[in-house]
Amino acid sequence: MHKLLVIMPAYNEAESIGNIIPAVKKNLPSADILVVNDGSKDATAAIARRLGALVTDLPYNMGIGAAMQTGYSYAALNNYDIAVQVDADGQHPPDQIPFLIQPIMEQKADMAIGSRFLGNGNYRPSLARNIGIRIFSMLLSAITSQRLTDTTSGFRAVNKGVIKFFAKNYPEDYPEVEAIVLLRKARFNIIEVSVKMEARIGGKSSITPLHAVYYMIKVLLAVLIDILKKVER
Repeated sequence: MHKLLVIMPAYNEAESIGNIIPAVKKNLPSADILVVNDGSKDATAAIARRLGALVTDLPYNMGIGAAMQTGYSYAALNNYDIAVQVDADGQHPPDQIPFLIQPIMEQKADMAIGSRFLGNGNYRPSLARNIGIRIFSMLLSAITSQRLTDTTSGFRAVNKGVIKFFAKNYPEDYPEVEAIVLLRKARFNIIEVSVKMEARIGGKSSITPLHAVYYMIKVLLAVLIDILKKVER
């Protein structure tokens, strides 16, 4: 029996988190749910606690990197076998989690990334986001010597080895893309799994066309730095 933790980073997700937590419990009744409240100013933390999730509160909005490393540190300290990242905004349907964790449970991979672009998914990103996704996917496919289609996906499952690695080594600014580079440098095995994703339930994305260009340039620079880093497992 695998000990499973669902890590849910959340910043002002009161509109959606009340739907996501029960859905996770329905699809993974044996899993623990840890909501990392990233300095929310709304009722995110209160709703999560009322629904029976574990909650840790960051002192202010520290970003997705810090939130996820907090979750991985908790998973490492409490000896979890598998950790799954599920966003609190509703984009990661909980009924897709079993597909994501299957290759981890079968020891076919150290990390499984949920891809919106494998299979017959109907996800259609904005033009600016699509350009960025394609550029990152081409770059990381070349770096890792394997075909990757959705390197910005945050819907991921990892095994105990990666949990321990991420507890010590997790990117702060652009974690989804950079984490792949660091894992490959540390010789972890990564695969993609076809999943369906949805539009966010509540709130709004911070990614505007101008921000998407800025983000793309910054991530590319961060990846180049990661390539030069010395990484140990």
